[in-house]
Amino acid sequence: MDGIINILKPPGMTSHDVVAYIRKLTGIKKVGHTGTLDPLAVGVLPICLGKATKASNYIANGTKTYRTELKLGIITATGDAEGNVISQCDWNTHVNKHKFYSTIDRIVKEFVGQSTQIPPMYSAVKVQGKKLYELARSGQQVERKPRKIEIYDIKVIDYSSDDGTILFDVTCSKGTYIRVLCEDIGKKIGCGAYMTYLIRTEVSRFNIENAITLEQLKLLADQNQLSKGIIPTETVFLDYQKYVIEQSEEQKRFINGAKININPNDLQLVDIDFIRIYVGNKFIGIAKLIKQDLEIQAKVEQFFI
Repeated sequence: MDGIINILKPPGMTSHDVVAYIRKLTGIKKVGHTGTLDPLAVGVLPICLGKATKASNYIANGTKTYRTELKLGIITATGDAEGNVISQCDWNTHVNKHKFYSTIDRIVKEFVGQSTQIPPMYSAVKVQGKKLYELARSGQQVERKPRKIEIYDIKVIDYSSDDGTILFDVTCSKGTYIRVLCEDIGKKIGCGAYMTYLIRTEVSRFNIENAITLEQLKLLADQNQLSKGIIPTETVFLDYQKYVIEQSEEQKRFINGAKININPNDLQLVDIDFIRIYVGNKFIGIAKLIKQDLEIQAKVEQFFI
């Protein structure tokens, strides 16, 4: 069974816990997630089954949207509610309560664009073969290299000028740590901050409105209707134009890795680099377009057969 399950990850489970649960529930050995989500966080976690695991990186590399809340004036060891409090200060001395929204809105918008982040010690990033959180739990601190990230949009949804909390949505690139973003916003204001909770509302083409819980998935499995919870792999690539090849010697050569000629009349060739390939009605993979003079060819990028 191949495809993607758009899971609503519950709190308290790691991404690997969800993979293990689905592997046991479905009996499918080849199961993979599309990017870790902190155990305390909830939200969208697409899980790939069978041949769809080849699409994991394509999903993980897509944009992500989160709803999160930060609290001003407190810094914790982990950057979230799990960690011990390191320091506290009166945030009121840094933000005028009467200008709270305008100040916060201006500051958070300064984070839109390209920048770098240093991964937190309490993260799954590996350094010399060990995960950072394993080193942190043993009391070690190691140097971490900054990583390039991009914040595409930040929007303040709600706030409280009484207790210094800010609720906002952020759309960002792969590799962005929202905990670090909350801490950095706190630093910018001058009083520090930590993330109180996190909900991932969207990953690539998968959103929270269409996500299903593990309980719902188990109910489908118990009713032998598991297929109702599985999304076709081609969904990941719906932004690519569709191109159909017929069963022929050319199709066999293509599957073996050879280039095929593309009829330009079958595509809108403005600003496209990849296409979805079908044999009849069956999605078989994606291909990269190669444009040489007046000739257009396609070469296999990834098969899902």
